[in-house]
Amino acid sequence: MYKKSAQGWLKHWDFIFMDLICLQIAFAAACMMWLGRKNPYYDELYRNEAIILVFCQVAVAFFGQSFRDILKRGAYLEFTRTIQHVCAVMLLAMFHLFITQQASTYSRMTFLLTALYYFILAYASRQIWKGYLVRKGRNNAGKRSLVVITTSDAAEKVLANIRANPYENFAITGMVLLDKDLTGQYINGVPVVADENSVKDYVCREWVDEVFLHIPNYMDYPKGLIDAFVVMGVTVHLTLTKIESISGGKQHVERLGAYSVLTTSMNMASPKQLLYKRLMDIVGGLVGCMMTVILFIFVAPVIYVNSPGPIFFSQTRVGKNGRKFKIYKFRSMYMDAEERKKELLEQNKIKDGFMFKLDYDPRIIGSGKLDRRGRPKGIGHFIRRTSIDEFPQFWNVLKGDMSLVGTRPPTLDEWEKYDLHHRARMAIKPGITGMWQVSGRSDITDFEEVVRLDTQYIENWNIGLDIKILFKTVMAVVHNDGAV
Repeated sequence: MYKKSAQGWLKHWDFIFMDLICLQIAFAAACMMWLGRKNPYYDELYRNEAIILVFCQVAVAFFGQSFRDILKRGAYLEFTRTIQHVCAVMLLAMFHLFITQQASTYSRMTFLLTALYYFILAYASRQIWKGYLVRKGRNNAGKRSLVVITTSDAAEKVLANIRANPYENFAITGMVLLDKDLTGQYINGVPVVADENSVKDYVCREWVDEVFLHIPNYMDYPKGLIDAFVVMGVTVHLTLTKIESISGGKQHVERLGAYSVLTTSMNMASPKQLLYKRLMDIVGGLVGCMMTVILFIFVAPVIYVNSPGPIFFSQTRVGKNGRKFKIYKFRSMYMDAEERKKELLEQNKIKDGFMFKLDYDPRIIGSGKLDRRGRPKGIGHFIRRTSIDEFPQFWNVLKGDMSLVGTRPPTLDEWEKYDLHHRARMAIKPGITGMWQVSGRSDITDFEEVVRLDTQYIENWNIGLDIKILFKTVMAVVHNDGAV
């Protein structure tokens, strides 16, 4: 799932925060200069108006999209956009004074000076901060992995044009040349990671968030290659000089470096949607971490007594678009569980080994203890049945490696077996729970069905769907229908 680039206020909270500071400095300076007050917040009327100005600033930033494409705006365009932003904020503040019948008692000159100082400070701070981001961006590793696909004669120019806008939140991690096989060599510091024949396999196995294709006019776009990227869930950017039909995905036009591109992805989320999802993750992560601490007090001694060793289990998993991270759980298996897994592969219920699931797993702590019905009743089974083992993953959620709702992250050996269409399920952050877990995970033994449900979730994602899945997850745990 792709976040629409340079949109809205969520991405540019730093600029918004600076604008808020500039606004308060402008207000205080205007009051001190015109009214001669050392503390403009002492008077109730002006103190209240200072608070209202904050709300006006946030409202304009949220609804007016004043910070849209702010990193791509030149000095003159920034000048005009800052004027528009300041006028909108001050008009809202003026409306408040009129509606509350305080306009006649509020100093008009102070109001005008506040607007003037606000404009000067906001414009200057924006330009200075953007200059800082340029210098920082040249040495910044970025947060999104971008692979550039082009030809050998255009490679250097394409890199220069993309780097002409250093504000983009990605790192160029590799290049692919369609006319030559220079794999292993470097072009302006960027490694050539594949050729036309091997690029699909490279993208499928490595951490790649987005792909940018720039093809000269004398060549046709590799449509089969593009369609394969879309199937994998990778975001694709095509220069608008020549566009052919692309099967599947949602599309919109944007800027990437010096290029206008058509971007195609499985789904696209607005900044507001991503804000709501992240806020939900933060709240859920905080609550989950507090519950984990409480559970640790009771669970840790029992785990250690039954199987001496670390209380927590960590393992490298594959996250969004191939990014690797450490996942954490309460240990519910014996210390040699990973070594014994090889002996149990033939009993795996999931076809082709894309996931690992057993009806009876002897690696679980206390698996030798049975109840009257002959079912395992050891501490390990209790931890897994009640999903207690999953609670440390709330730390992953809080860190941003995972989300409350997403797709379950595969292990490295499972990831290596993925075909192209399997990779699509990792087009979003992995989650503690997800679509297939609440769709009868105990009955699903076909990995293709898992992929279908996960892909369905990504393509139809919205906050309402996340809430619905979370509710179903809680009900499943309460009724002990199985771990999620």
